[in-house]
Order: sequence, then structure tokens, then C-alpha cells
Amino acid sequence: MVSIHDLKHIKLAYDEFAKAGIYMLDYEEFQSVVKKCPGLKSVNDCQIQQLFMKIDYTGDGRIEWHEFCTYIYLENKEKEETVRRSKMAAFVLPAIVKPLNRGEPVLRIHFPPNGTVVTLREDGVVSFWTPRLYLKNKKNVFPDRSIGRKPKWATDFVPMPEYNKLIIGTGSREIQFYELSTLEPCCQLSVLETVPLNLDYCSTGPDECIIVYGDTQGCVNILLMKSVREKLRLWKRLPQVDNVPNISIDHAVQSPEITYIRWKFHQDWVSKVKYFQSIPAIVSSSMHEDSALVIGSIHPSSYMQEQMREKTEACGEGKSTKVAQRATSNQTIFTVPKGVTTFDFCKNRNLLVTGGMDKLLRMWMPYVPRKPTGILKGHTAPVSYLCIASEDGHIFSVSTDNTAKIWHIKDQTCLFTAHPKASQIQGELSACLYSSAVKGLYIASDSLALLSLQTKPQPKGNQTVSHKEPVLCCGYSEEFRQVVSCSEGSVVKVWDVETGAHVFEYGCAHGESAITCMAFDPSGRRLVTGGRDGCLKMWNFNNGQCVKILCRDGRCAEICDCSYLTLHRNAFVISVGWGRRIDIYLDSKEETQFSQRPKPSWQDDVRNGHKEDILCVAHCTPHLLATGSYDGEIIVWNVVSGRIQCRFQTPPSQKSNVRNTSVLSLIFLKTRAFVPELSSSAWLISSGSQGNVNFWSVLNGGKFITSFQASLLQQQIAKLALSQDDSMLFTADHVGFIYVYNVKQYALGPEQNPPKKVNFWRAHISSITSMKIFDKDQFLLTSSLDCSVRLWSIHGEYIGTFGQDESWSINTPSSWKHPAVPYEILIDPLSMPSHPVLDIEINLSDVSDSDKTENVNCELDVLIEETDPPSILNDKDIEDGTNNSWSLSEPGRRQRHAILKHGNRMSLKDYNALKNSDLIVTPATCKRPDLSLRNIDSFVSNDAKE
Repeated sequence: MVSIHDLKHIKLAYDEFAKAGIYMLDYEEFQSVVKKCPGLKSVNDCQIQQLFMKIDYTGDGRIEWHEFCTYIYLENKEKEETVRRSKMAAFVLPAIVKPLNRGEPVLRIHFPPNGTVVTLREDGVVSFWTPRLYLKNKKNVFPDRSIGRKPKWATDFVPMPEYNKLIIGTGSREIQFYELSTLEPCCQLSVLETVPLNLDYCSTGPDECIIVYGDTQGCVNILLMKSVREKLRLWKRLPQVDNVPNISIDHAVQSPEITYIRWKFHQDWVSKVKYFQSIPAIVSSSMHEDSALVIGSIHPSSYMQEQMREKTEACGEGKSTKVAQRATSNQTIFTVPKGVTTFDFCKNRNLLVTGGMDKLLRMWMPYVPRKPTGILKGHTAPVSYLCIASEDGHIFSVSTDNTAKIWHIKDQTCLFTAHPKASQIQGELSACLYSSAVKGLYIASDSLALLSLQTKPQPKGNQTVSHKEPVLCCGYSEEFRQVVSCSEGSVVKVWDVETGAHVFEYGCAHGESAITCMAFDPSGRRLVTGGRDGCLKMWNFNNGQCVKILCRDGRCAEICDCSYLTLHRNAFVISVGWGRRIDIYLDSKEETQFSQRPKPSWQDDVRNGHKEDILCVAHCTPHLLATGSYDGEIIVWNVVSGRIQCRFQTPPSQKSNVRNTSVLSLIFLKTRAFVPELSSSAWLISSGSQGNVNFWSVLNGGKFITSFQASLLQQQIAKLALSQDDSMLFTADHVGFIYVYNVKQYALGPEQNPPKKVNFWRAHISSITSMKIFDKDQFLLTSSLDCSVRLWSIHGEYIGTFGQDESWSINTPSSWKHPAVPYEILIDPLSMPSHPVLDIEINLSDVSDSDKTENVNCELDVLIEETDPPSILNDKDIEDGTNNSWSLSEPGRRQRHAILKHGNRMSLKDYNALKNSDLIVTPATCKRPDLSLRNIDSFVSNDAKE
């Protein structure tokens, strides 16, 4: 909203204050200045206050003119970088290279709809390849000739997929048709006027097609064919020449189903010809500058048709060929220096691109030949091939030195260059093809190579993602009411928690290294991130300004966790990681250096600290710090003295084959800390192996109190969180489940009964990497390796995924996604609700045991009587989804695809109705992923099914 005119007005206001000796404005002064700007009169006080706080990230309460300008500049610069990153494209290097046997060069590459790459060599060898360049089959279509006769050579080829044919042009002035699947000869058109250099084919209607070829005389030859199947069938019965059924072009055009037109367009050989049905017109090129590229229609205009005369030329034994004269008023001629070797046209973007010997790519408006709209410079050799990828907004080009480039159409800039040394493509370039289906560029030289585009993992189906890469951490800033998430791709994104809208983002925060952890300062205005590069960085995250770098000298090990620690009036940043030491940095306004080194390590840390990588850290006001490592060791430190207060070893798993005891998360029960009555109770909670949660007493040397299994699937707990009063413990496991337990009275004494499970649901389909409770225990924020950041009510109601198309109002439950759940969770096999009956290990012998079967049936009967909804299921129920025991997924409505809802049951009658209908019933998640309606009969009798 701030324009250049507004900036000038604010600068003048600052100058007026400077005359009075005031160089820094407080909020009231800044507010009055902004409100006087003509273009900012509609801005409210809340917006001005938010802007002031974003600029004043240090919390001084005053901002200078240069701080204001720096904020505006960096914010817009990062927004520009965000747009640039969204446009980035690159090839995977090196290329996939398959050596070719010595022989003639490859003339052309085609990718028919059947998904097979087809190549043709000059000596007539046709090869079939898989998209990843594994040779499937090859055959020489030209028969061996007798001694003394020159071998036949090919000039070009094009497939006819609608008729399962292959068209090959030869140097003997022939157009030959072969079966695409067997490469058996079908027929040939012979005695052409000249050698067909370039071929193109297009189906123009039911059983109609057009075949176009350019020749050595600069002419474009057009064959319009009707009743194609019948015509090829009749030609196949004709007398053979060199074992191929043959008909001359003169005899062929005498048929009313064949129309032959020949335009004289160029004064040099035709370098490329192509028919574009979207125009419709034929585009051809040559190396002659004055006729470098011509766009011409197939038929002449009505005026030219009246003027046109048929020219009969005697040829051989009195044969004649109909030749139409050039329709000069019905064509567009482009003059290009040094001619055109290749071109492409896109109707959607109304764009024509040409390349030639002058190493330039020119962008044209079709039918406007006077001046190109853009010139792309960068190739150091003549351009041999180019292709417009309209769906991606890119142009792919290849020069004769085997250099491939990706260009951005809108910006007219080069996004990526693959040099031959990097791609390992060697030899003389002979053919190229870009395939949008494979997202790759095929290049033929001494070898056949595939340059694949780098693609990010795309979400499947209806999955909504917040980042393009796995999200490794997220947090909530209460000051700005914003969510900040950080990804493996080193991208930081800022979201509005009120609506879920994307506010801001910046990339390359830690270069190419992933961001592994984050923490806010006590004011919530600055963000600290830790990365795999071993550095901590402090940010004004609202404009992407890095205000400080915290790291050791030299190369640093990966940082796994970080935290803010306030001790008396001082603030510290603490980081732990693969360095196996606790690094402490003083956060002080007096510390003005941009790069800061940690304070000296505690002596206890150096001598008796962790022996393995430290994975997590937790702080308990005022002076306790706990760290957990990969080997299962937990150390509680006194941060005032730097001494170890107590240390624990995580109990090993009961299963002998499980050796992983790493501590992934720690959290203090702060309401119990330093309460004399609770001195012997558990203060510290840690994640253990096999889904266990361990409780520890900290005082008097510390001891293990108790543990319970929090994950029903026995998956390791990745994150822990507590409500404000420490009554509710939230645990998140490696497969995305969140479990809530009431621990208010748990671990206060020697009792061993597990706490009550209050709630559980599946939040993600991959491991949860962060879990934060905020707004006085109203909302829960989660992030995951599945690239999503989600918001939930504290009761597990799904509010939405940051990055979704629809916005929400956090205080309006009707705008939430609830009662829906994320689609990928709904269809994931692990989300199927479990029941003890289904968890029983049952062998084939148990099925035949009538006693065991009776026991199962009795338990199921009780379940059906207690929980079954009305058992009548009809088509209206299916379409409306009113039966609350199961529901149709939205994407599956058209397919009549039923998916069982989380936590609900289906009655026996509904089961039989579904089993006998045309519905496909998919169990969405289960501890028994092998359970389905097809095999449920193996362990449940026919009179009671669940």
C-alpha cells in the first residue's frame, strides 16, 4: 500500500522531526505521520501498529528512517525472490545416457501415445525404447539390396497412431507406410517430385488426415486423404517394388479421396515443416533469409482460387501432377538473418519462437513479421531444436554443441543451462524431442540421452500442502498472531492464524541446508532458526532480514533443537545437536556484532556430558535445563552453576530386537516444579522407545518413576506438549497420530496404572515434527514430514491446512473443515479404527475351532446391539451420507465409493447390503491393514460381521 509518493511524504516528515533534533519516532509520532499520507488515509490504527512492531523487532519502541526504508526494501525483495523461486526449473544432471552402436545418425525421435520412444536412423533402423531408455526392439525396415545397387537411406519419419502406421521418407523420392507394431511394409508412394526432407502428419477428422513434407526445391507438399483406412488397404494389394506394394504419386492423386497441393515457399531447402491444426495453417522454414519462415494456409483464398490455374507437366510416360501456384496473398513471411533451422508455435500463448544459425531465439506474434517481441540470447552455437511447454510457461532449446537451456516465457530469461560437460552428452547432435508426459528432453548424438526435469514430490489426489518440501518445525508468534513454518528446502513461511492466509515467505535461509528447529524470542518479534549447516540465525521474520548469525568457529555439526532461556534479566539462546555440546549465546542489545560466538562450555559438559548426539532440549524456570541424546541418556543441568543435577538412562524396550532408545522430546511439568509436597513426584516427561512415555523425578538425585505406552501402534513418540495447567499430555507419534492423556494425578505416587486416554485422532500421514498449544489451550498447531502444517481445536476438531484454497475464521467453527478430515488421512490404510477383536492373532486352525468362534460372535453381538445405528441402507442414504456409520468420500461420489469413517462401525445389514451391491468398500485405516470385506470371512462367522 506504500507508494513512492507516500515514501517521499514520510521522508519529509522525518526531516521535519530531525530539524527539532528528533531522529527516532515513537509509535504516536509514527502513527500521525502515516495518517497524514494522502495514499494511506484508509489504513486503520491496528495496521499501523502491526507495521510499527514489525519494523521495531528489537522492541526499543522507536524507529529511525533508515529502519523504515530497510524494512520496506527487504520485504519487497523477498517477495520478488518468492516469485522467482516459484519459476525455477532445472534438469537432473548428469543425463541418462545410453550408448548407440556404431552406425548412421538418428534422424528423428518421436513419442507416440503408446508411451514408447521411437527413433529412426538414416540407414533405416527403427528402434523402440522405454521412456527411461531401455531398448525394447529394433529392426531395419530397408531390405538388403543386390551388389551394385546403392543402399536406400531415410530422410525423416512420423507415426500415424490412429492407424497404427509409421511414415518414412526416403532419399529415393518415396513415402513409405509401415505397421507401427511389427514394422512390416504396408505400401509406398513413389516417384515424388523431389526428395522429402521433413515430414509431418495430423489427423483432421474421422478417417481423414493430412501429410505434409518439405523438399529440396523449397516447396511444401500437402496430401489430404479421406477414407484413409480403405485407401491404405487397397494400396497394400498393389504390385510390389522391392517387396513393398507401390503406387506412384500421379496415380494416387487421381483418386477423389486424395488431394495433392504443392506450394513454392522458399528459395532453399526446407529445414522444417509442421501443420498446426489450431490455426489451421502450415509453418515451414528454410535457411534463406528472405523466406526464413512462412505461415501459409492449405487452400488458397477464394480470390486466389479464381485466379489459380492448373499446370500440367509432362513427366516420363505422359504422367501428370496437379501443382497449385503460390498464393502470395495468403501467407505470412518472416525475414530472419541467417535463416531459421527450427521453430515452434503455441496457440494458447499466441506465440511463435524461431531459432537459427545466429544462435538467437526470437519470439514473434504470429502474422506480425515485422519485429520480434523478444530475443533470447545465451547459446554459443546454432540452435538446432526448440519446444514451447505451454503448461509450464517454459521454452526448451538445444544448440549444436549439445547445450540445453530452459527459458521462462513471461520473463524472457534463462532459468537453467545444462552444459555438455555436466550432462555428459557427447558427439554430434542429430535429433531432439521434449516430452511433456515424461517431463524430459531426449537428445540423440553418439548416444541417446534423457535430460529429466527436476520435480518436487507432488501431493497425491486431493492432498493440500503448506510447503513443497517436508516441514521440519513450526511455531506461533502471539505478538503478531502468526504461524511460522520452516521446511527442509530452507524456506520460511509466515501464515495468518486468523484466516490461514499466506502472509510472507523467504528462502535460502540456511543456504541449501534444511532448517531443523526454531524458537521465538520472549517478545515474539524475532525468530531463531537452526539448520543442518550448524548455524543459528536470528531473523526479523516479517521481512526476511537476518539480524544475527550464531555459530562456532570452523565447520559446525547439525543443530537438532534450540530454545530461549531467560535468567534474571539476561536472555540466552541455547542450541544442541550433533556436536554433543550445549552452546549458549548471550542475547543482548549491547552485543552489536553480526556474527556471534557461544560462551565457553560448562566444564561438566566437556568432561561428563553426552557421549552421543543431543536431539532435544527443555527448560524449566528458573534454572533447570534437560537434554536428551540418541543413546537414550537424559541429563538435567543447573544453568546457574553449569553442573549436572541428575542423569538418567531410558529403560530399554521389552522387545529384544528393538535397540532404538533415542530421546526425541522432553517436557517439564512446571506446575509441580519446586512444590515441596510434590518433591517425590515426576517433574520431567520424555519420549521412549516403542511408543512409551517415561516420567522422571528430578530432585534428590532423580529417579525413574513410571512409564506407559502412549502409541497404540507402538510407534515412537516424536513430540510432547502439555496444556497450561499440565493436566493434559499431548503425544504425537511417527505415523501421525495424536493421543491425549489426563496426567493431572499421574506419577504423583507409586501407582502404576496408566493415565486415562481422553482423545486420539490422526493428524498427518507421516511423522509429526512440531506440536504447539496456544491461545489458552484453545488450539493445537502441528507440522509433519507430509509437507503440511495444520490447525486443530484442542479437542481434535480439524480447522484447516495452511495453504488450502478456502480461508477460515478461527473464532467461527462453521468455517472450519470439521467434521471432515484431511482426504489423505481418510484413505490411508493406517487410519482404520481398531478393535480388540480385530487385533487378535487368529490362525487358520482357530477359524475351525467352534468355541473360539462362538466367543468372537458373542462379543460382536454385544457390540452390534450397543453401537449399531439404523440398519436400513438405501440409495438416498448413499447419496446424502445421512447414515452416520459410514460415508462417501467426496472424490468417490461419482464412483459410488464408500469409505468407513474414523471410529464408526457398520452394521451387519449394511455390510450385506454393501457386499451385494456395486459399491467398493475401502477400510480407511486399521491396525490390520490386511482386513477387507474379501477376507473378513476367514475369521468371523457369517452371522456376525463387523
